[in-house]
Amino acid sequence: MAETHHAKVLILGSGPAGLTAAIYAARAGLEPMLVQGIEPGGQMTITTDVENYPGFADAIQGPWLMEQMQGQAENVGTRMITDTITSVDLSHRPFTAIGDGGDTYKGDTLIIATGATAQFLGLESEEKFKGFGVSACATCDGFFFREKEVAVVGGGNTAVEEALYLTHHASKVTLIHRRDKLRAEKILQDRLFANPKIKVVWDTVVEEVIGDTSPPGVTGIKVMNKKSGDESKMNLDGLFIAIGHTPNTEIFIGQLDVAADGYLETQPDSTRTNIEGVFAAGDVQDRIFRQAVTAAGTGCMAALEAEKYLAEQESMPQAAE
Repeated sequence: MAETHHAKVLILGSGPAGLTAAIYAARAGLEPMLVQGIEPGGQMTITTDVENYPGFADAIQGPWLMEQMQGQAENVGTRMITDTITSVDLSHRPFTAIGDGGDTYKGDTLIIATGATAQFLGLESEEKFKGFGVSACATCDGFFFREKEVAVVGGGNTAVEEALYLTHHASKVTLIHRRDKLRAEKILQDRLFANPKIKVVWDTVVEEVIGDTSPPGVTGIKVMNKKSGDESKMNLDGLFIAIGHTPNTEIFIGQLDVAADGYLETQPDSTRTNIEGVFAAGDVQDRIFRQAVTAAGTGCMAALEAEKYLAEQESMPQAAE
């Protein structure tokens, strides 16, 4: 039987942003309720070694980090809900979210931390080696490919930026693009073509990721030239997919301000959206950095802003009935 749940702070999403927001809100005595979503823990659960999250001298595992964050959030008073939100009504307070099982979740404030989903090529072999040589984040994983050969797939700003970044670690970087020209800004293209470590392969698509399973790791890829139809193999140690991210904002379209690229709009130096009492944190509103530590930072901001908003609402004189 469907139930209705209510909290002062309702949080959607259980990645670093959502869990950090929960920790701060709980410590403020706001008894937050967090709905985990379709992928509890977010993108960090498909990350293996993490070396760039502050506080750990040695590499840690992404899933372990998220388990620790969740445990911390629960220990300080967060109510965890296993459900996936299918629709929201932000037209009035309390804000309402409906789960796919029919349960209703209401919040006097709402923190949206639903994240973004990296776009992949859709290959079965690619899925097999995610976290074991296949990555969608050079900043996160480039360090593990020191003096190794890697490839980047894509032709936009992100792909070129990832390729340039990887030259600080890898011995050779190959940029693979399905067309005969890049979409990236000219200044980025100039830097790319001037870098002796980077080779560009045009009109080419990846057909298969090749690797060893014990221990698991990428050893190469099969590619095809779209114009000639010729197939070939490239030996490499890592494959970075940079064809874009899709922010998980579909259920908010028409109610919140959403940019042309799908990210939620927030006010400068804030997590506030265009609706008072609704805040957005993490990759759902961050198209630039997309790091666990920056997501956690905005989660903290959202909780503090929600706390301030609630305090202001409580201090306002109530209208006479």
